[in-house]
Amino acid sequence: MCKHVRLILVIFLGIQLILISILKKFPEFVEQFYSNGIYVFLSKMMRYAFGWIPFSVGDVLYTLAAIYIIRWLFVNRKRIYKDTISWLLDVGATLSILYFAFHLLWAYNYYRLPLHKSLNLEADYTTEALVKFTDKLIAKSNAVHDQLNGGEDSLRIVLPYSKTEIQNRIKDGYQKLTTTYPHLKYHPKSIKKSIFSTPLIYMGFSGYLNPFTNEGQVASILPTYKFPTTSCHEAAHQLGYAAENEANFIGSLAAIHNDDIYFKYSGYTFALRYCLAEIFKRDTEIYDRIITKVNFGIIKNYQEVQNFWLDYANPVEPYFAKTFDSFLKANNQSGGMESYSYVVALLVNYYENKTL
Repeated sequence: MCKHVRLILVIFLGIQLILISILKKFPEFVEQFYSNGIYVFLSKMMRYAFGWIPFSVGDVLYTLAAIYIIRWLFVNRKRIYKDTISWLLDVGATLSILYFAFHLLWAYNYYRLPLHKSLNLEADYTTEALVKFTDKLIAKSNAVHDQLNGGEDSLRIVLPYSKTEIQNRIKDGYQKLTTTYPHLKYHPKSIKKSIFSTPLIYMGFSGYLNPFTNEGQVASILPTYKFPTTSCHEAAHQLGYAAENEANFIGSLAAIHNDDIYFKYSGYTFALRYCLAEIFKRDTEIYDRIITKVNFGIIKNYQEVQNFWLDYANPVEPYFAKTFDSFLKANNQSGGMESYSYVVALLVNYYENKTL
Protein backbone atom coordinates (compact mmCIF):
# COMPACT_ATOMS: atom_id res chain seq x y z
CA MET A 1 0.00 0.00 0.00
CA CYS A 2 1.57 3.31 -1.08
CA LYS A 3 2.21 6.14 1.34
CA HIS A 4 -0.52 8.40 -0.09
CA VAL A 5 -3.20 5.73 0.32
CA ARG A 6 -2.12 5.06 3.88
CA LEU A 7 -2.22 8.77 4.68
CA ILE A 8 -5.74 9.06 3.24
CA LEU A 9 -6.88 6.11 5.37
CA VAL A 10 -5.42 7.69 8.51
CA ILE A 11 -7.23 10.95 7.73
CA PHE A 12 -10.39 8.91 7.09
CA LEU A 13 -10.05 7.46 10.62
CA GLY A 14 -10.26 10.97 12.03
CA ILE A 15 -13.26 11.72 9.82
CA GLN A 16 -14.96 8.55 11.07
CA LEU A 17 -14.49 9.63 14.70
CA ILE A 18 -16.08 13.00 13.96
CA LEU A 19 -18.99 11.48 12.04
CA ILE A 20 -19.72 8.98 14.82
CA SER A 21 -19.71 11.72 17.44
CA ILE A 22 -22.39 13.46 15.33
CA LEU A 23 -24.33 10.23 14.66
CA LYS A 24 -24.73 9.63 18.40
CA LYS A 25 -27.08 12.63 18.46
CA PHE A 26 -29.49 11.06 15.95
CA PRO A 27 -30.60 7.66 17.34
CA GLU A 28 -33.86 7.76 15.37
CA PHE A 29 -31.88 7.93 12.14
CA VAL A 30 -29.68 5.00 13.19
CA GLU A 31 -32.74 2.99 14.26
CA GLN A 32 -34.57 3.48 10.98
CA PHE A 33 -31.84 3.38 8.37
CA TYR A 34 -29.18 1.16 9.95
CA SER A 35 -30.54 -1.09 12.70
CA ASN A 36 -33.83 -1.77 10.87
CA GLY A 37 -32.38 -1.30 7.40
CA ILE A 38 -28.83 -1.94 6.24
CA TYR A 39 -27.90 -4.06 9.25
CA VAL A 40 -30.78 -6.50 8.77
CA PHE A 41 -29.44 -7.36 5.31
CA LEU A 42 -25.76 -7.48 6.35
CA SER A 43 -26.35 -9.64 9.43
CA LYS A 44 -28.48 -12.18 7.57
CA MET A 45 -25.95 -12.33 4.76
CA MET A 46 -23.13 -13.11 7.21
CA ARG A 47 -25.18 -15.68 9.11
CA TYR A 48 -26.04 -17.42 5.84
CA ALA A 49 -22.35 -17.35 4.89
CA PHE A 50 -20.93 -18.65 8.18
CA GLY A 51 -23.79 -20.10 10.24
CA TRP A 52 -23.76 -23.53 8.59
CA ILE A 53 -20.05 -24.09 9.33
CA PRO A 54 -19.78 -26.25 12.50
CA PHE A 55 -16.84 -24.35 14.01
CA SER A 56 -16.25 -20.67 14.72
CA VAL A 57 -14.86 -19.04 11.59
CA GLY A 58 -14.40 -15.80 13.52
CA ASP A 59 -12.21 -17.48 16.14
CA VAL A 60 -10.04 -18.95 13.37
CA LEU A 61 -9.74 -15.52 11.73
CA TYR A 62 -8.77 -13.96 15.07
CA THR A 63 -6.11 -16.64 15.53
CA LEU A 64 -4.66 -16.02 12.08
CA ALA A 65 -4.79 -12.26 12.63
CA ALA A 66 -2.95 -12.57 15.96
CA ILE A 67 -0.23 -14.69 14.32
CA TYR A 68 0.10 -12.18 11.47
CA ILE A 69 0.32 -9.20 13.85
CA ILE A 70 3.00 -10.86 15.96
CA ARG A 71 4.98 -11.74 12.83
CA TRP A 72 4.54 -8.24 11.39
CA LEU A 73 5.71 -6.59 14.61
CA PHE A 74 8.77 -8.85 14.70
CA VAL A 75 9.68 -8.30 11.06
CA ASN A 76 9.10 -4.54 11.29
CA ARG A 77 10.54 -3.99 14.75
CA LYS A 78 13.51 -1.96 13.46
CA ARG A 79 11.21 0.36 11.46
CA ILE A 80 9.84 1.77 14.71
CA TYR A 81 13.13 3.65 15.12
CA LYS A 82 14.36 3.96 11.52
CA ASP A 83 11.11 4.93 9.80
CA THR A 84 8.64 5.81 12.53
CA ILE A 85 6.26 7.79 10.31
CA SER A 86 5.90 4.96 7.79
CA TRP A 87 5.36 2.48 10.64
CA LEU A 88 2.66 4.67 12.20
CA LEU A 89 0.97 5.09 8.81
CA ASP A 90 0.79 1.31 8.46
CA VAL A 91 -0.80 0.97 11.89
CA GLY A 92 -3.15 3.91 11.40
CA ALA A 93 -4.33 2.72 7.97
CA THR A 94 -5.05 -0.76 9.32
CA LEU A 95 -6.96 0.63 12.29
CA SER A 96 -8.98 2.86 9.95
CA ILE A 97 -10.09 -0.11 7.83
CA LEU A 98 -10.95 -2.23 10.88
CA TYR A 99 -12.81 0.63 12.56
CA PHE A 100 -14.89 1.19 9.44
CA ALA A 101 -15.70 -2.52 9.07
CA PHE A 102 -16.50 -2.86 12.78
CA HIS A 103 -19.09 -0.10 12.63
CA LEU A 104 -20.56 -0.92 9.23
CA LEU A 105 -21.02 -4.60 10.06
CA TRP A 106 -22.40 -4.17 13.58
CA ALA A 107 -21.31 -1.37 15.92
CA TYR A 108 -23.58 1.41 14.64
CA ASN A 109 -26.19 -0.46 16.70
CA TYR A 110 -24.62 1.13 19.77
CA TYR A 111 -26.19 4.42 18.71
CA ARG A 112 -29.75 3.25 18.02
CA LEU A 113 -32.79 4.24 20.09
CA PRO A 114 -32.80 2.93 23.68
CA LEU A 115 -34.99 -0.16 23.83
CA HIS A 116 -37.51 1.31 26.26
CA LYS A 117 -38.30 4.02 23.69
CA SER A 118 -38.74 1.63 20.77
CA LEU A 119 -41.01 -0.56 22.96
CA ASN A 120 -42.83 2.45 24.47
CA LEU A 121 -41.88 1.49 28.03
CA GLU A 122 -40.87 3.58 31.03
CA ALA A 123 -37.18 3.61 31.94
CA ASP A 124 -37.74 3.73 35.69
CA TYR A 125 -39.80 1.95 38.34
CA THR A 126 -40.66 2.16 42.01
CA THR A 127 -39.47 -0.24 44.68
CA GLU A 128 -43.12 -1.18 45.22
CA ALA A 129 -43.49 -2.14 41.54
CA LEU A 130 -40.22 -4.08 41.68
CA VAL A 131 -41.29 -6.09 44.74
CA LYS A 132 -44.71 -6.79 43.25
CA PHE A 133 -43.18 -8.07 40.01
CA THR A 134 -40.51 -10.09 41.85
CA ASP A 135 -43.20 -11.83 43.93
CA LYS A 136 -44.93 -12.89 40.70
CA LEU A 137 -41.62 -13.99 39.20
CA ILE A 138 -40.80 -16.07 42.29
CA ALA A 139 -44.18 -17.78 42.13
CA LYS A 140 -43.70 -18.57 38.43
CA SER A 141 -40.10 -19.74 38.87
CA ASN A 142 -41.07 -21.95 41.80
CA ALA A 143 -43.97 -23.45 39.86
CA VAL A 144 -41.77 -24.37 36.89
CA HIS A 145 -39.10 -25.68 39.24
CA ASP A 146 -41.67 -27.88 41.04
CA GLN A 147 -42.95 -29.14 37.70
CA LEU A 148 -39.46 -30.16 36.63
CA ASN A 149 -38.47 -31.74 39.93
CA GLY A 150 -41.78 -33.30 40.92
CA GLY A 151 -42.30 -30.93 43.85
CA GLU A 152 -38.85 -31.52 45.37
CA ASP A 153 -38.10 -27.86 46.02
CA SER A 154 -34.55 -28.46 47.30
CA LEU A 155 -33.16 -30.08 44.12
CA ARG A 156 -31.31 -28.06 41.50
CA ILE A 157 -32.39 -28.43 37.88
CA VAL A 158 -30.13 -30.33 35.49
CA LEU A 159 -30.92 -29.78 31.82
CA PRO A 160 -31.21 -33.10 29.90
CA TYR A 161 -29.76 -31.65 26.68
CA SER A 162 -26.34 -31.37 25.16
CA LYS A 163 -25.11 -27.84 24.61
CA THR A 164 -25.44 -28.28 20.85
CA GLU A 165 -29.09 -29.30 21.30
CA ILE A 166 -29.68 -26.20 23.40
CA GLN A 167 -28.21 -23.95 20.74
CA ASN A 168 -30.42 -25.59 18.12
CA ARG A 169 -33.52 -24.75 20.17
CA ILE A 170 -32.99 -21.03 20.78
CA LYS A 171 -34.70 -20.00 17.52
CA ASP A 172 -38.03 -21.42 18.79
CA GLY A 173 -38.41 -18.76 21.49
CA TYR A 174 -37.60 -16.00 19.06
CA GLN A 175 -40.15 -17.41 16.63
CA LYS A 176 -42.85 -17.08 19.30
CA LEU A 177 -41.82 -13.46 19.91
CA THR A 178 -42.32 -12.60 16.23
CA THR A 179 -46.11 -12.71 16.68
CA THR A 180 -45.72 -9.44 18.62
CA TYR A 181 -42.34 -8.22 17.35
CA PRO A 182 -41.76 -9.39 13.74
CA HIS A 183 -38.28 -7.86 13.70
CA LEU A 184 -37.13 -10.44 16.28
CA LYS A 185 -37.31 -13.30 13.80
CA TYR A 186 -34.04 -15.19 14.20
CA HIS A 187 -33.12 -16.91 10.96
CA PRO A 188 -30.69 -18.24 10.02
CA LYS A 189 -29.01 -19.03 13.32
CA SER A 190 -25.28 -18.78 13.84
CA ILE A 191 -24.47 -19.68 17.43
CA LYS A 192 -21.18 -21.49 17.98
CA LYS A 193 -19.17 -22.87 20.87
CA SER A 194 -16.06 -20.74 21.01
CA ILE A 195 -12.66 -22.27 20.29
CA PHE A 196 -11.36 -19.96 23.02
CA SER A 197 -13.87 -21.04 25.66
CA THR A 198 -11.40 -21.44 28.52
CA PRO A 199 -9.59 -18.12 27.89
CA LEU A 200 -12.99 -16.42 27.61
CA ILE A 201 -14.04 -17.70 31.03
CA TYR A 202 -10.72 -16.70 32.60
CA MET A 203 -11.31 -13.21 31.18
CA GLY A 204 -14.73 -13.19 32.86
CA PHE A 205 -16.90 -13.54 29.74
CA SER A 206 -19.44 -16.27 28.99
CA GLY A 207 -19.69 -15.39 25.31
CA TYR A 208 -19.33 -12.70 22.68
CA LEU A 209 -20.47 -11.67 19.23
CA ASN A 210 -17.89 -11.57 16.45
CA PRO A 211 -18.81 -8.37 14.57
CA PHE A 212 -16.87 -9.39 11.45
CA THR A 213 -18.67 -12.72 10.90
CA ASN A 214 -21.85 -12.17 12.96
CA GLU A 215 -21.29 -15.48 14.78
CA GLY A 216 -22.50 -15.69 18.37
CA GLN A 217 -19.88 -17.37 20.54
CA VAL A 218 -20.67 -19.14 23.81
CA ALA A 219 -18.03 -20.63 26.10
CA SER A 220 -18.50 -24.40 25.86
CA ILE A 221 -17.43 -24.99 29.48
CA LEU A 222 -20.20 -22.80 30.86
CA PRO A 223 -22.65 -24.69 33.14
CA THR A 224 -25.47 -26.17 31.06
CA TYR A 225 -28.05 -24.34 33.19
CA LYS A 226 -26.71 -21.02 31.82
CA PHE A 227 -26.53 -22.12 28.19
CA PRO A 228 -30.13 -21.23 27.12
CA THR A 229 -30.05 -17.62 28.35
CA THR A 230 -26.44 -17.02 27.29
CA SER A 231 -27.14 -18.34 23.78
CA CYS A 232 -30.34 -16.27 23.57
CA HIS A 233 -28.34 -13.24 24.74
CA GLU A 234 -25.82 -13.65 21.91
CA ALA A 235 -28.66 -14.10 19.41
CA ALA A 236 -30.08 -10.76 20.63
CA HIS A 237 -26.73 -9.16 19.79
CA GLN A 238 -26.96 -10.68 16.32
CA LEU A 239 -30.38 -9.10 15.90
CA GLY A 240 -28.80 -5.71 16.49
CA TYR A 241 -29.16 -5.13 20.23
CA ALA A 242 -25.64 -4.03 21.05
CA ALA A 243 -26.20 -2.90 24.64
CA GLU A 244 -25.53 -5.67 27.15
CA ASN A 245 -28.57 -4.82 29.28
CA GLU A 246 -30.89 -4.81 26.27
CA ALA A 247 -29.48 -8.13 25.03
CA ASN A 248 -30.09 -9.56 28.51
CA PHE A 249 -33.72 -8.42 28.40
CA ILE A 250 -34.35 -9.73 24.87
CA GLY A 251 -32.50 -12.97 25.70
CA SER A 252 -34.62 -13.56 28.80
CA LEU A 253 -37.82 -12.99 26.80
CA ALA A 254 -36.68 -15.45 24.12
CA ALA A 255 -35.97 -18.11 26.76
CA ILE A 256 -39.27 -17.50 28.59
CA HIS A 257 -41.29 -17.68 25.35
CA ASN A 258 -39.68 -20.94 24.29
CA ASP A 259 -42.08 -23.89 24.45
CA ASP A 260 -39.38 -25.98 26.11
CA ILE A 261 -39.91 -25.93 29.88
CA TYR A 262 -36.17 -26.05 30.63
CA PHE A 263 -35.69 -22.90 28.60
CA LYS A 264 -38.57 -21.30 30.49
CA TYR A 265 -36.94 -22.23 33.79
CA SER A 266 -33.62 -20.77 32.70
CA GLY A 267 -35.34 -17.58 31.48
CA TYR A 268 -37.52 -17.04 34.55
CA THR A 269 -34.71 -17.64 37.04
CA PHE A 270 -32.32 -15.49 34.99
CA ALA A 271 -34.75 -12.56 35.24
CA LEU A 272 -35.41 -13.34 38.90
CA ARG A 273 -31.74 -13.09 39.79
CA TYR A 274 -31.59 -9.58 38.35
CA CYS A 275 -34.65 -8.54 40.33
CA LEU A 276 -33.34 -10.03 43.58
CA ALA A 277 -30.01 -8.24 43.13
CA GLU A 278 -31.81 -4.93 42.59
CA ILE A 279 -33.98 -5.42 45.68
CA PHE A 280 -30.85 -6.16 47.71
CA LYS A 281 -29.34 -2.85 46.53
CA ARG A 282 -32.50 -0.90 47.42
CA ASP A 283 -33.64 -2.49 50.68
CA THR A 284 -31.85 -5.38 52.41
CA GLU A 285 -34.76 -5.95 54.81
CA ILE A 286 -37.16 -6.59 51.93
CA TYR A 287 -34.53 -8.81 50.31
CA ASP A 288 -34.11 -10.90 53.47
CA ARG A 289 -37.87 -11.42 53.55
CA ILE A 290 -38.42 -12.16 49.87
CA ILE A 291 -35.46 -14.51 49.33
CA THR A 292 -37.07 -17.02 51.73
CA LYS A 293 -39.89 -17.51 49.21
CA VAL A 294 -37.52 -18.84 46.52
CA ASN A 295 -37.24 -22.64 46.21
CA PHE A 296 -33.90 -23.78 47.57
CA GLY A 297 -33.31 -25.75 44.38
CA ILE A 298 -33.27 -22.47 42.45
CA ILE A 299 -30.75 -21.08 44.93
CA LYS A 300 -28.63 -24.18 44.27
CA ASN A 301 -28.64 -23.40 40.54
CA TYR A 302 -27.46 -19.87 41.39
CA GLN A 303 -24.76 -21.32 43.63
CA GLU A 304 -23.70 -23.69 40.84
CA VAL A 305 -23.02 -20.72 38.57
CA GLN A 306 -21.35 -18.72 41.32
CA ASN A 307 -19.03 -21.60 42.21
CA PHE A 308 -18.16 -22.03 38.54
CA TRP A 309 -16.97 -18.44 38.27
CA LEU A 310 -15.11 -18.68 41.57
CA ASP A 311 -13.20 -21.68 40.21
CA TYR A 312 -11.93 -19.52 37.34
CA ALA A 313 -11.30 -16.35 39.33
CA ASN A 314 -7.83 -14.91 38.71
CA PRO A 315 -5.93 -11.63 39.24
CA VAL A 316 -6.15 -10.66 35.54
CA GLU A 317 -9.95 -10.93 35.18
CA PRO A 318 -10.76 -7.53 36.80
CA TYR A 319 -8.54 -5.80 34.23
CA PHE A 320 -10.43 -7.39 31.34
CA ALA A 321 -13.73 -6.44 33.00
CA LYS A 322 -12.55 -2.84 33.45
CA THR A 323 -11.37 -2.68 29.83
CA PHE A 324 -14.71 -3.97 28.54
CA ASP A 325 -16.56 -1.60 30.85
CA SER A 326 -14.56 1.31 29.40
CA PHE A 327 -15.27 0.03 25.88
CA LEU A 328 -19.01 0.02 26.54
CA LYS A 329 -18.94 3.53 27.98
CA ALA A 330 -16.97 4.74 24.95
CA ASN A 331 -19.67 3.22 22.72
CA ASN A 332 -22.68 5.07 24.07
CA GLN A 333 -23.38 2.70 26.99
CA SER A 334 -23.06 5.15 29.88
CA GLY A 335 -23.80 2.50 32.51
CA GLY A 336 -21.05 0.19 31.30
CA MET A 337 -21.33 -3.33 32.66
CA GLU A 338 -23.08 -2.21 35.86
CA SER A 339 -26.45 -1.42 34.30
CA TYR A 340 -28.59 -4.10 35.90
CA SER A 341 -31.30 -1.65 36.99
CA TYR A 342 -32.14 -0.91 33.34
CA VAL A 343 -32.70 -4.63 32.67
CA VAL A 344 -35.03 -4.71 35.66
CA ALA A 345 -36.81 -1.57 34.45
CA LEU A 346 -37.48 -3.22 31.09
CA LEU A 347 -38.74 -6.40 32.77
CA VAL A 348 -40.96 -4.65 35.33
CA ASN A 349 -42.55 -2.30 32.81
CA TYR A 350 -42.86 -4.87 30.01
CA TYR A 351 -44.80 -7.27 32.25
CA GLU A 352 -46.87 -4.56 33.95
CA ASN A 353 -49.94 -5.47 31.88
CA LYS A 354 -48.87 -8.95 30.76
CA THR A 355 -49.01 -12.37 32.39
CA LEU A 356 -45.76 -14.18 33.06
